[in-house]
Amino acid sequence: MKSEFISHSAEETEEIAKELAKTLSAGSIILYEGDLGAGKTTFTKGIAKALGISEVVTSPTFALVNEYYGKFPLFHFDLYRISNTDDLYAIGFFDYLDRGGIICAEWSENIPELEQEFKNAVKVRIEKLSDSERRIVYDFGD
Repeated sequence: MKSEFISHSAEETEEIAKELAKTLSAGSIILYEGDLGAGKTTFTKGIAKALGISEVVTSPTFALVNEYYGKFPLFHFDLYRISNTDDLYAIGFFDYLDRGGIICAEWSENIPELEQEFKNAVKVRIEKLSDSERRIVYDFGD
């Protein structure tokens, strides 16, 4: 099932994410696609707020993963410099699956096998329409 939204601000993007977060549970995986600056981290901020996380959510660009704790743990990955599943094993990505949290993975399109591996993942595509507008499409997969 696909849903599509047009966001006119970062605040609206967070609100759309909060609504999606209501459907998530421990073990949920969100695979993001979108260009640099599209709003993937902003979307994750909305999910974090819905989970009761009060920490400041930042891009995990250099850390590869940021961990936050609320209703469920939130593991926010940046896969920009990851190119295959061997690299995912090397950074411990699959170990996070056993920790009862929600995984948000930016730049998932860099590893096409992820979509095949996690058919039940929520796929979120964010497209920059203007400086403030975004098209957000999410697909709940199989």
